[in-house]
Amino acid sequence: MKRLNVDRARGMRGTQTDAEQLLWYYLRNRRMQGWKFRRQHEISRYIVDFVCPDAGLIVELDGGRHGDQLIYDERRTLELQTMGYRVLRFWNNDVLKNVEGVLEVILEVLASPAPHPSPLPEGERE
Repeated sequence: MKRLNVDRARGMRGTQTDAEQLLWYYLRNRRMQGWKFRRQHEISRYIVDFVCPDAGLIVELDGGRHGDQLIYDERRTLELQTMGYRVLRFWNNDVLKNVEGVLEVILEVLASPAPHPSPLPEGERE
């Protein structure tokens, strides 16, 4: 199962939405004040859009289809939060029309202390 998720995550990196590509441009290569982000990264049984492991921050982008799966997204967010992550969600349109505002929110969260314990190191997760 784990191998399937890794392969799926790799495949998703090649089929990013326009919003994911735009946000990744700003998050990659430590462009966000030195914070290291990963994209389409596996955490437990989920593949998250973007994660900054050092800050315990997950950034998820939602398109139109996510309106139909609000309950799933809410449950998923709660589970990730119980693992110690902070989860930010943005609509694709927000990124495409106001990427500066989205980046500002991400930077504010990165600058604030995490309310939950830090996530477990990679080797200690399920």
